[in-house]
Amino acid sequence: MISDLFAEQLEKKNYSQEEFSELLIRLLDYGILCRDESQVEEQLYDRFVQLKDLVEDYLIMISIRLQHDERFNFVRIYPPGAQVPGLPDEVNQPFNSGFRQRLSQQDIAVILVLRAEYDKSLREGQIDENGCVMLSMEALSLGMHNLLNRSLPETLTERNRLFIRLKQLRLIHFKMQDDEEQEDGWLRIRPMIISFVSEQALSALSEEKTGDANPSPSEGELSGLGKE
Repeated sequence: MISDLFAEQLEKKNYSQEEFSELLIRLLDYGILCRDESQVEEQLYDRFVQLKDLVEDYLIMISIRLQHDERFNFVRIYPPGAQVPGLPDEVNQPFNSGFRQRLSQQDIAVILVLRAEYDKSLREGQIDENGCVMLSMEALSLGMHNLLNRSLPETLTERNRLFIRLKQLRLIHFKMQDDEEQEDGWLRIRPMIISFVSEQALSALSEEKTGDANPSPSEGELSGLGKE
């Protein structure tokens, strides 16, 4: 139940408790809101902008941190203990429950390659007005092989599961295609990838590529997300 103080402040902003609850539930359920994802998320993001102070006050009571990127219009939340680039948390210790995402090793490998490819395109100025980078499936497959000596899933079903998962995390834009077209397909890496993968993870990937070390990314290097 929202307190009388929250209810009073919501009324001043011309929002109902139901609208506030809808915003919180969506944010806690998905972990991220992107204005350009859909009409629903556009409406909820715009509502968040109006209610940002109240949302932050509410979430801080349960030690959930919030990252708001006003340039690319997205907001992401993090559980206590999550190690987030540019968002320190010196109080809370990591735990392995709540809304932490459980990622497979395959998911993590692809996310690392996407981050590396995004950084490469960023340095080369190959980025659109929304901060996105276009990447072909062929380039992704090549990056997987060159950086991690791994391959994308062989079957269409496994690949679609992987890309749908990354789309749910708002890391890519991806349109599912049939088997014949997918090899020549493209995806767009979204700027959210920067806050999802730490510089330490990229450094570990670079060291592994050059043979200086043989590290694997820790849970903290992917914004505190777990691995299966």
